[in-house]
Amino acid sequence: MYKVNKDRLNDKIKTYSTFGNQGNGGITRFSLSPEDILARDEFVKRMTAIGAEITCDDMANMYATLPGSEPGLPRIVTGSHCDSVRNGGNYDGILGVLAAMEVLETIATDKIPHRHPITAMIWTNEEGSLYPPAMMSSGVICGKFEKETMLASKSAEGVTFGEALENFKYKGEEKNRLNAKDYKAMVEMHIEQGPILEAEKKEIGVVTCVIGMCNYRIKTYGQACHAGTTPMKYRRDALYAATLLLMKLREEFEKLDPALVYTTGEIICHPCVHTVIPDFVDFSIDARHENPKVIAEVVKIIESLPKEIAKCKVETQRAWGRDTVYFDKELVEIVQKTTDEFGYSNMRINSGAGHDAQFVSQMIPTTMIFVPSRDGHSHCTTEHTSIEQCVQGANVLLNTILEVDKR
Repeated sequence: MYKVNKDRLNDKIKTYSTFGNQGNGGITRFSLSPEDILARDEFVKRMTAIGAEITCDDMANMYATLPGSEPGLPRIVTGSHCDSVRNGGNYDGILGVLAAMEVLETIATDKIPHRHPITAMIWTNEEGSLYPPAMMSSGVICGKFEKETMLASKSAEGVTFGEALENFKYKGEEKNRLNAKDYKAMVEMHIEQGPILEAEKKEIGVVTCVIGMCNYRIKTYGQACHAGTTPMKYRRDALYAATLLLMKLREEFEKLDPALVYTTGEIICHPCVHTVIPDFVDFSIDARHENPKVIAEVVKIIESLPKEIAKCKVETQRAWGRDTVYFDKELVEIVQKTTDEFGYSNMRINSGAGHDAQFVSQMIPTTMIFVPSRDGHSHCTTEHTSIEQCVQGANVLLNTILEVDKR
């Protein structure tokens, strides 16, 4: 079994933590930002130094490729994204890029024989922090999103993704895109972003799927009135109505499978003035489960909400959703076999978060490898995975790719 270099990987992690450093242990590194350019410059520097060929596509996705011993064979690709959420951490997404770089550097430095070209990759705008939606570029490349629609996506400052992309240093040509003809398989390493591996005392998560979800907006319409002069019995309080709906949803969801997770992460309240009764509330419902039957029950509950509650009109609107995406069974088994051969404790696990790999999986055989997240924290400055855990994941990644290369 081949192993990556701990000190080299740790150096990569420390170096990349400076690109967008917020001074509090975390980073803000938006896609197409100056900080993003610094991260990509470093990628080019390090990958060029080991003899990899660098190309970019029209969505600014980047590819660094080591040639194989048998010309004409399709590439094996690994990587993730280097953009972050605002005040994010130093492991989400970028660890998959750094592990991919370390895999290529290990292969080149140790002169490990391989038949196929091996590619390390950076996906553009996975987070969608400035330019929604998330997983934008993989969605375009894999035919899930229309490119022109994505180019029109605007930041809060009114700049479109297309405008930012037009003169971006690493914008390339469409012919360089990942595709089903030139690529054999993809393996993405990622932090779990949740507490399960740590709680179960497992070193590696063998990922089987990205679970399905539905996302709704629920709106309540009331009447704005003075907070001091309107008796309670005359009120049409949109926030009170929304509260009743949230409690009703929670009560009904609790009757379903305990593996169901659901969140209200955004609430818009109008006019949002402390002396005025709210006349409008718009809140989100995000529900996720592997079994489509459970998601169907969630949808039934949401769409069965009353059309009026507490004298306020109620509207439900489906925002978007996805079916559970299962990863390639043979690749999952290779990850399992490799992990077992190293003797790392492990478990099968699904992903509750979305990843570029879920789109790629419908183009070429794909799977993922998870490493633990301390206390389950992610998308925050306290996000952390020990260097020992990062090395274990990278070792599994390296030997999984080499096994795929043999097959």
